[in-house]
Amino acid sequence: MASVCFYFQVHQPFRLRRYSVFDSDANYFDDYKNADICRKVAQKCYLPTNRLLLDLITKHGRAFACSFSITGVALEQFERWAPEVVQSFQALVDTGQVELLAETYYHSLAFLYSREEFRDQVAAHSAKMAEVFGFRPTVFRNTELIYNNDLGHFVQGMGYKGVLAEGADHILGYRSPNFVYRPVGADRISLLLKNYRLSDDIAFRFSDRGWSEWPLKAEKFAQWVNEVNGNGFVVNLFMDYETFGEHQWADSGIFDFLYHMPEHVLKYPDNNFMTLSQAARTYSPLAELDIPHMISWADVERDLSAWLGNAMQSNALHELYRLEEAVKKKGDPALLADWRRLQTSDHFYYMCTKWFADGDVHKYFNPYESPYDSYINFMNVLDNVRSRLRA
Repeated sequence: MASVCFYFQVHQPFRLRRYSVFDSDANYFDDYKNADICRKVAQKCYLPTNRLLLDLITKHGRAFACSFSITGVALEQFERWAPEVVQSFQALVDTGQVELLAETYYHSLAFLYSREEFRDQVAAHSAKMAEVFGFRPTVFRNTELIYNNDLGHFVQGMGYKGVLAEGADHILGYRSPNFVYRPVGADRISLLLKNYRLSDDIAFRFSDRGWSEWPLKAEKFAQWVNEVNGNGFVVNLFMDYETFGEHQWADSGIFDFLYHMPEHVLKYPDNNFMTLSQAARTYSPLAELDIPHMISWADVERDLSAWLGNAMQSNALHELYRLEEAVKKKGDPALLADWRRLQTSDHFYYMCTKWFADGDVHKYFNPYESPYDSYINFMNVLDNVRSRLRA
């Protein structure tokens, strides 16, 4: 049996406007740019891909399923600037074949700095999913798939039945990501690992004409999935939803690939599609998997260096979370919301100075001319937050 588990990450940060050291306006976010990007990605990715998935569910019925994690900050932007996107996600969830995952509302690194703030953000996210979609998540994914044993144990204590992580080679060793595992010290939660090779074939290599497997056809990919039979039970395909139409453009054939892939996977009688909670219920953990150090799904290192790899990032995060007690004690809802939006991991990703194997990826996602510009801009905003606390 090979159960394909699609998980799509839907996220858009509130991007900061250019903020001078002389600026005193508490409006930190670039509404014009955020609205423009939100609407552009909605037309290129969210709306056409949601229509395609709805067609697949209509075509295959209960034989097709998938899972989404939609950040709270993304959902706020959809509600404000692209409400049709919210409606299209609601239509998918209403089919019963689409599951929503839990995560931090602000797509933050809060677990690394404040367990209280982490718990509050996860609760806020689950409440938002219930409010908008009538759905209460039972599987958790942390920001950027950041994970270690401690997180697995902590979210088990919050009542979650499954948690996601990267199937990194250095933590798996000889083992396969195509089994369900159990976190160390946690016996009531399943650990589901990303098959990064097959996931990245779609997310990163699909349109690469220099790739030996280009062009990737649905029939070929279905054969690769079927080869898991006998060496695993799940094929966890985890990727950014913007893969479809934004990172891989429509003229690459990515939509045609997505539409036809399920029918070719299902031609093999032992294969099916599941949500992640279904996989966690269906397959018993093979073994306990020890992941003592933090891993993520970013870059070739699969560590935290994309957000904590230099002194600028460490300083910005340290100074931001130093304000937690004062911000919460202040009792100003607008200030608290701004402080939480500043926690979004993208702000620190823009400060990354890695320009080696993953350099092109970092430059693609960075709206600043340099990581140093990003750091200066962020710290100018943070200085204004401090002035509001003193007021």
